[in-house]
Amino acid sequence: MDVQFGDSFTKSLKRLMWHESKVYRVYALFRYDIPHFLKNIWRFRKELWSHDWWDYRFTLNMLERSLTIMVNKLELKGIEEDGSRMKKVGKIRRALELLKNSREYNFIDRAELELGKLPHNPFEFEDMGDGTHRLVDNDTPAERKLAQRIYKRARQIEEKEWKELWKIVDGDLRGWWD
Repeated sequence: MDVQFGDSFTKSLKRLMWHESKVYRVYALFRYDIPHFLKNIWRFRKELWSHDWWDYRFTLNMLERSLTIMVNKLELKGIEEDGSRMKKVGKIRRALELLKNSREYNFIDRAELELGKLPHNPFEFEDMGDGTHRLVDNDTPAERKLAQRIYKRARQIEEKEWKELWKIVDGDLRGWWD
């Protein structure tokens, strides 16, 4: 068995050795890495500005921004076959919609559309006589029951969408290539 190497093989070996050299690493730092870092600071400026170590919203906002960038590029420049690529784009767009719902916390509004408007009675305070005040509950039993149903339904919608979001993130790919 005769093994021969073409010119392209030796060129690729030379290129690999060049890319592993210290000189190239310094060059790549200034040519690629620092500009990429600065570009990412610009892309994620809003999310970085609002970062707090104790707040999970930052993580969700970063995920939303990353998926927004990804879905736009994947839709236009993706190298996969259109069928599976567009199914992924659809799942990512759905994840973005779920993240937006979570960020805006519109679950109560959506529950109100299903069940009716929440009663909004004006706040009324009663003087307790010793310099303190107490909030007076002016809701009727029917209004309280409606409010409970609306809040319960809003929580159900939120839990359902939260589970759906993490199912998408988990990579439940069943049905993507059908």
